[in-house]
Amino acid sequence: MTCTFVPPYLLQRIARRAGTRHACDSGRGTLQVDDRLRARRESPPPEMAAPRLPGTSTRVVHTANNTETLPGDVVRRDGDPPVGDLAVDEAFDSSGQALDLFQSQFGRRSIDGQGGTVSITVHYGRDYDNAFWDGSQLVFGDGDGQIFERFTKPMDVMAHEFTHGVTQFTIGLAYQDQPGALNESISDVFAAMAKQRLLGQSAAEANWLIAEGLFKPEINAKALRSMKEPGTAYDDPQIGRDRQVGSMADYVHTDDDSGGVHINSGIPNRAFALAAIAIGGASWEKAGQVWYDTLLNGELSPQAGFRTFAEATVASAGRLFANDPSIGERIRAAWFEVGVLDSQSPADVGAEQPVGIDLAYPAGLPNGAADAEQPATVAVRRTGGFAGTTKVGQLDLNSDPEGSEVRHLLMHVGRQEIISTRPAPDRFVYTVEYGDWRFTVPEQDLTPELRRLVQVVLHDGG
Repeated sequence: MTCTFVPPYLLQRIARRAGTRHACDSGRGTLQVDDRLRARRESPPPEMAAPRLPGTSTRVVHTANNTETLPGDVVRRDGDPPVGDLAVDEAFDSSGQALDLFQSQFGRRSIDGQGGTVSITVHYGRDYDNAFWDGSQLVFGDGDGQIFERFTKPMDVMAHEFTHGVTQFTIGLAYQDQPGALNESISDVFAAMAKQRLLGQSAAEANWLIAEGLFKPEINAKALRSMKEPGTAYDDPQIGRDRQVGSMADYVHTDDDSGGVHINSGIPNRAFALAAIAIGGASWEKAGQVWYDTLLNGELSPQAGFRTFAEATVASAGRLFANDPSIGERIRAAWFEVGVLDSQSPADVGAEQPVGIDLAYPAGLPNGAADAEQPATVAVRRTGGFAGTTKVGQLDLNSDPEGSEVRHLLMHVGRQEIISTRPAPDRFVYTVEYGDWRFTVPEQDLTPELRRLVQVVLHDGG
């Protein structure tokens, strides 16, 4: 599975509304790169895909040299001195801080829990406005230099992506609706702990901002997200306004962004911040222990939703702190505050239900492939990604120069059997409409013809 850092809705806003052509082109280029990234299957691999290298015990940093070739050239391993490349040295340091948080506070050896070598790549793509976990390694772009700084600069970006891997190797939360929002939230929770631990802050002292310093100073943004006050992280003409919500009263029901995983993750984010502050002390000492124990021992399914996860954290607090019932009480109060454990609240939205994509559509193209009355337009809608953006394109098959190629691609797609798996963290989901013919498929299951089709329509018709 691939988990990118910037929501797609934010990248789409930049592609359309940024103040310079360079920034617009960087946002558009990042979205196109994300289109090409292939996700691994949801089930965790038996071991880390990154091989152990001679003399490397924990991590190795590569450079892609501004290409999209992974993992790239090795530039720094354990024991090596700083190399003078900011991205390389930042990635090395922040990955060490993430490793140490999990090892020293939770007894977890590396991402997979087995001490597997962490593979990191920096300088990925050209002006790439994102970072992601692809199921086996961590990858970071340099940003466009006008809206985004380099993605290695805020250390919690590394911790966020690192934790996507931990979630993959533990409960493997499905990336749709509430399970997907939990997947995103868990990454923010441990990223906040890593940052606070580095700064020596208590939960009460911390500002609970995620990716603080990722935006250039000219952008009106404190950070990418605020766990304590979801929806307040940024408000700028170029990037829009923070869309996160912090209460079930504001829960967003949407097909975009894999069911709003980056928007609704603000609800469990706020619950953790409230719980950690109420408990007191450092966030990783008690609240963090409860969240980690829930990942390992909560007996959760990959389709667990907010209510199920919340009840599991309360149960975990009872196991870990049997002599101090106030821990569980404060955690339950936090979930109550955000509306998840309100006794009057409905069952989990999108939880404990199959989250596979419905690919039911008529066999063949509408009206027959050879029918002269074929529809004149095809539309593609892309949602999801790290930033949760939506992009829509519509192409006129008769007047657009690419119309002939798209008709040809549609004929190929109409003869294919499309196998669809669940959406993956921070990956895109596409909906194609052509007359009465409509289907939805996640990025990792695009066939070569479908991949080309959506790229052409979104580029030329977007």
